[in-house]
Amino acid sequence: MRRPAGRHGQARLAGAPREAYDTRMLPRALLALTTIGALAAGGCAGLRLGLIDASVKRPSNLAVYFTVDTSDDQPVPSLTAQSFRIYEDGQPISVHESKQTILNPEVAAAHHTLLLIDMSGSVTGSGDVAVIQEAARAFGERVQKYQKVGIYAFDGATQIHPIAGFATGPALANGAGRLGTFKGRDPSTNLNGAILEGLKVLRRQMSTSAAPLTFGTLVVFTDGTDRAHRVTREQLERELYETDLEVMVIGVGAEIDEGSLKRIGKNGTILHKDRSQITASFQAAAARVEASSKHYYLLGYCSPSRAGKHELRIEATHQGQSGSLTYEFDATGFGPNCDPTAKPTFNVRRPGKAKAPAR
Repeated sequence: MRRPAGRHGQARLAGAPREAYDTRMLPRALLALTTIGALAAGGCAGLRLGLIDASVKRPSNLAVYFTVDTSDDQPVPSLTAQSFRIYEDGQPISVHESKQTILNPEVAAAHHTLLLIDMSGSVTGSGDVAVIQEAARAFGERVQKYQKVGIYAFDGATQIHPIAGFATGPALANGAGRLGTFKGRDPSTNLNGAILEGLKVLRRQMSTSAAPLTFGTLVVFTDGTDRAHRVTREQLERELYETDLEVMVIGVGAEIDEGSLKRIGKNGTILHKDRSQITASFQAAAARVEASSKHYYLLGYCSPSRAGKHELRIEATHQGQSGSLTYEFDATGFGPNCDPTAKPTFNVRRPGKAKAPAR
């Protein structure tokens, strides 16, 4: 993901010193801020709001892009502007005064998913290709409503093979159909190397987006383990640690190594030994990506502040639970005639690759 440079404001963790958190343990998309809000009397956490970026511009516009999840990491979709309360310096801001509104998130961010499918000899010789083909088509049909979707295949070769570019509609469906005629070049399984290549393809696609923020998810299907040994497990895990892209794994078949696949699928795994679960596994993966797409919100409002630095707090409530995030902004030069629906301007930069941890 492209990250904000943070010139206009600064996010912080509510109620705790910054050094109390090891940000390496958080998803990179949420490094800017993650806060657990509204602890119940019994000690159970409420909603979790994660700030991704904020836009501050004249005359007095603020737009905040963030996620809302439950305490057990379930996305909270379809909230309205009335689900949120805005505070500045601890004082509530009137909805009528702030004109708060939910903006179309597409003006802030673009999301991309690459479906990487194992077409090694064990798959093409299994008799399941038609099932995988239909499952991939259904996956793309569901996820493309929220993200741009590409489909690639891998076997034992060094490079992965494009099946469908990041397209939508009939082009994506027709591309998935080409899995039925795919001819592998190497019957081995270059699982580790294919994942690294998939991350590269996903990043290249993300770089073409005009949106200020870009996100990528790699969904990998395999029926076995890495057999080609082109890339070691250590090399792969180092790259996965460094990347800010999400990686999910669908593993189906008697030969899958559940422990290895769980280490690869850092954002989720769907594993079955029974090959009859291929379709259901793809459906479950699509549901997870879809749900993840719906927990992003872009909230815009007009600040009544006209000078100085202030702390913004956004509080969300849903089914008796609540949570909040905070953001510090500078209102110098603010004035009237704000339109809360105006397209936000995000300060972004391309981050360099993080260094791997010492071993």
